[in-house]
Amino acid sequence: MAADSAAPAPTVVHRAPKALLHDHLDGGLRPETIVELADAAGYRALPTTDADELGRWFRDAADSGSLERYLETFSHTVAVMQTEEQLARVARECALDLAADGVVYAESRFAPEQHVGGGLSLERVVEAVLAGFREGEQEAAAAGTPIRVRTLLTAMRHAANGREIAELVVRYRDREVAGFDIAGAEAGFPPTRFLDAFEYLRRENAHFTIHAGEAFGLPSIWEAIQWCGADRLGHGVRIVDDITLDDAGRAHLGLLAAYVRDRRIPLEMCPSSNIQTGAAQSVAEHPITMLKDLRFRVTVNTDNRLMSGTSMTREMQLLVDEAGWSLEDLRWATINAMKSAFLPFDERLALIDHVVKPGYAALGAH
Repeated sequence: MAADSAAPAPTVVHRAPKALLHDHLDGGLRPETIVELADAAGYRALPTTDADELGRWFRDAADSGSLERYLETFSHTVAVMQTEEQLARVARECALDLAADGVVYAESRFAPEQHVGGGLSLERVVEAVLAGFREGEQEAAAAGTPIRVRTLLTAMRHAANGREIAELVVRYRDREVAGFDIAGAEAGFPPTRFLDAFEYLRRENAHFTIHAGEAFGLPSIWEAIQWCGADRLGHGVRIVDDITLDDAGRAHLGLLAAYVRDRRIPLEMCPSSNIQTGAAQSVAEHPITMLKDLRFRVTVNTDNRLMSGTSMTREMQLLVDEAGWSLEDLRWATINAMKSAFLPFDERLALIDHVVKPGYAALGAH
């Protein structure tokens, strides 16, 4: 890794192949799509029907520091994702937007239980999203920006549908459903509430990630790994609470941090989102850079592109501009993500060897 290499230009960062593991489908809608779908469905609760203003409202609400206002943003996106046509359109546009941003592999997550308000079954929700992703993939390939999109099915922590959603994951695993996730408030809703779902998934040889170590600290990470057996950690930023720096600036890892690093447990890190939720103060001070330097299995992600006004290119560019990342660092994080993808080994390797590495080599990375 050439720490002293020149910072890559924005055009280079945009062209770099990207792999995305942590992106919420209901957090990435185009503002103009929300306006159109709301109008067609008779949904009148939007704060504005001007697409540009609406985009700004979502970002401002997410920046407000109020969790209530942040969560309110999702009530508007979920409201226009209640029919098969709405879900398929949102998924199709997600695939196209990611492909246009240079993403070659993505895992997009959503909670099927939040999209049954219009009378759809959980199965029809999943099938509509999958159909939209396939359509988007075909259009992206035809446009010369091929992308592979798989999905993770999420269970909400405050609900009690974990086993049902886990069974959906297994039922649709051969149709690009890559794995399972739990999301929502960490405090008061520990991952062990879903032990039955996690044990079922392990018996079925299925993959799962757990949102842990974002709003809540080390106990959340410890439970996710040691009790639940998570393959990856959603965010995981608070693992730094188990790392101390001595007077000489040397890092000393506690037992949990050492375990996470030793086991190469992937951290799905989302810098801009963490700043909005108060898990980090700035990109420059975000723990992702220290964790990269300590060689944790760090990956770069968007979380909610609409609420953070972001993209993979923007997240990477912020790391370049504010945290001194090089093109080699971006390449390393991208390969980390591909290594950590819920995708068969040979398919991961093919993307690394035939897409990611040649793409970065063409841009000057080694």
